[in-house]
Order: sequence, then C-alpha cells, then structure tokens
Amino acid sequence: MNLDAIPRDRLPALLCAMPKAELHIHIEGSLEPELIFALAQRNGVSIPYASVDALREAYAFTDLQSFLDIYYAGASVLLKEEDFFDMAMAYFRRAAADHVVHAELFFDPQTHTERGVSFETVIDGLTRAGETAQRELGVSSALILCFLRHLSEEAAFETLEQALPFRDRFIGVGLDSSERGHPPEKFARVFAKCRELGLRLVAHAGEEGPPAYIWSALDVLKVERIDHGVRCVEDPALVKRLAAERVPLTVCPLSNVKLCVYPDMAAHQLGALLDAGLCATVNSDDPAYFGGYMNANFLATFDALPALGARQAYQLAKNSFEASFVDEALKAAWEQKLDKAFAAF
Repeated sequence: MNLDAIPRDRLPALLCAMPKAELHIHIEGSLEPELIFALAQRNGVSIPYASVDALREAYAFTDLQSFLDIYYAGASVLLKEEDFFDMAMAYFRRAAADHVVHAELFFDPQTHTERGVSFETVIDGLTRAGETAQRELGVSSALILCFLRHLSEEAAFETLEQALPFRDRFIGVGLDSSERGHPPEKFARVFAKCRELGLRLVAHAGEEGPPAYIWSALDVLKVERIDHGVRCVEDPALVKRLAAERVPLTVCPLSNVKLCVYPDMAAHQLGALLDAGLCATVNSDDPAYFGGYMNANFLATFDALPALGARQAYQLAKNSFEASFVDEALKAAWEQKLDKAFAAF
C-alpha cells in the first residue's frame, strides 16, 4: 500500500471514512446545548441561560477553569438513568457517523453524586447506552471512571468504594478536571489501590500542567496512557522515554486551541509528536464545548498542518487501535478494516 501516492485532495474524504478509536471523550462533555435544554425542561431544572444560542455564546473559554465552570453547570440537568442514556446515545450516534469503531468513555461520578444522584443511576444509564450502541450501531465501548483532581484523595477513595459493586461495568480509572495546582502525586494512594484491583490506569497530564506532571503520572501513578500530554515536547528526555516505551498520548487538537494551549491550530505540535515516534492519537475531549467530534478534529488538524498526509492519517488511526484497552485479536481486525479503507483510495 503506497500511502504517499494518495493525493492530498482525497485526504478529507479519507480522514472521514477511515475506521478509528476514540480514547479521550468525556461523556458529560458531549452534552449539546439542545439536549441540555431538553433535559432541563424534562427534569424541571433551571439553568442560567435564556436560550440554546445564549448558552453557545458562553462557550468562549480563556482557560481550562472557565470551561469547567460551564461544564459543571451543564451537567446539573442530568438526574435520571434515562438522562445518562440519552446523553451517551447522542454521542454514540455521532461517533458511528464518524466511523469510530470503539470508544473508551470517561465519566465523572463525583460531578453527579455531589448533587445527590446515585452512582448506580449514572452507570446504569451509561452501561445501557453502551450495550445499545454495540447492538444497533456496531460501536464497541468501555467506561473509565475519572476522579476529579480539584477534590481530595479522600473523596476519590469514597467514589471508588461506591464504584466497587459495579466493578464489572468499568475497565479503569483516570484523573481529570483542573490540572494546575493538582499534581498527579496527590492521588498516589488511590491509584495504587486501583492497580491492586486490576483496573487500567490513565491520567490527564501535560495539557496546562508542566512536563513534570507527565513524569509523575508515569512514575508515581504508574499510568499506561497519558491524556493530552502535548507539553512533553518541552522536555526532550521525556519525549525519548514516551517514544521508547510506546506510552500513548490521547491528544485533543480542537480542545487544545479552544483552551488556549496553542494560539491556533497551525501552532499545534501533533506532527512533531508523530515525527518523534510517539504513539499519539486524535480525540475530541469535550466535543459539545470545543467545536467538533472526531472527524472535525482530524479535518481541522490536517487542514492547518500541511506536513500531515495520508501516512500520518494511517499512523494516527493505527495508534488509536494500539492504545486501546482491547484484546489483540480485535485490534488486528480493526487494522484490517483500516487497510481496506486506505486501499479504496
């Protein structure tokens, strides 16, 4: 397969058609304004925006915290199992349209349990949506429970206790929310416990936080995957290690620009990460807030970075399969689908 022979004008169609896995999607961040208003009305919840348009206009973020303030306000409409099901199914339909074959969804139970919504309500809705998506859309999925890093490690332990009766419903744990001032080592003991339980481990690091947070996530939390991780380029020794150990980075290009990690997409370092041999992937993060789902992220990135072509597109899709937490047989089957998609071009 001669990847270099694929003309650039065919690249947008190829990016959209190729099979891919999404490994960095916060399901609460897929909650579109239209659904927020529909659920608010269904549940009798008052939200501080007069219309869908007014809410969309508020999506002008200056940093991670300004986004989180609106993110948590939006999540306040999620009260019942059906709400979580509807939210996740809306995401799965968009993922299927973007030829996502597998998604590993982050969910934030503390965002809901702090409001009096039970852990069971949250995971029942999400689990049912995952089963429905597999059956009706052919999209496989898994759930990763994320601890909110602006809360205490004690609160994370409490959440883990609430989750244990449902241990068969989620495959791992992650660490998200405000990165600044909340280094990974703050959660060392709870991650050690999760490792003992056989859970897969990931953590947000090196988006707004420094490269040192990536080192800590690897060496203290013992994570298998770094979420974001783009600031690794500031530390050549770290880049060399990430490449040598094939530690995946779940990069979120539109999110990086929306949250001012980069001034614009042309400044994004995705190409440099691939050139350094890193297992970088493309993901949508919080697509309702950041302007696009998977294909939108691919299209915007490749449009702004002319050095990226079919070879990089193939590598990114293949990396997403390699970095997923599924068995080797399934990864091989997806790679065959990927080869077939590229052969068609």
